[in-house]
Amino acid sequence: MGADTKLDLVTGAFSYSGSHIAERLLAMGREVRTLTFHPDRPHPLREQVQTLRYRFDDPLALDRALEGVTALYNTYWVRFNHGPTTYASAVANSRMLFESARRAGVARVVHVSITNASIDSPLPYYRGKALVERALDEADLPHSVVRPTWIFGGEHEILANNIAWILRHMPIFAIPGNGHYPVQPVH
Repeated sequence: MGADTKLDLVTGAFSYSGSHIAERLLAMGREVRTLTFHPDRPHPLREQVQTLRYRFDDPLALDRALEGVTALYNTYWVRFNHGPTTYASAVANSRMLFESARRAGVARVVHVSITNASIDSPLPYYRGKALVERALDEADLPHSVVRPTWIFGGEHEILANNIAWILRHMPIFAIPGNGHYPVQPVH
């Protein structure tokens, strides 16, 4: 693993969680590069972050995107299956990203997962998150996995707004199972 280049890559640095990671890194004097499917989308960090398009169809392009990077902060995931964008494709893409990071000599990976990631989960979302964690383990890179229960905020917050609406308009709010679900939201 190489020396600290002062360059970090944040996948999705223009997303809610990714932008907060990028802002923090920039405030620390780090240079930030991002991979995004929307490199031309306007964003307040646009001028401060080197922007490259995700190229999961081109492993050599991913290798080049990670060249000179000290730390990879991975927020890449899909919220739901839609057309060719599936949990299975997100797992395969993540595996490719981690393999490129290893080939490029990235010193460490910080991966944002979710609290209940489990290979045995009956829910494809959580099972997919666990498969990404396994892919990271198999990539043989120094890494940390962050497992928040719920990240919320921003102008497009859907889940929190839907829950707030239900609480304002319904006399009860059902929690499935036994109700012993500690939730520690991250804003």
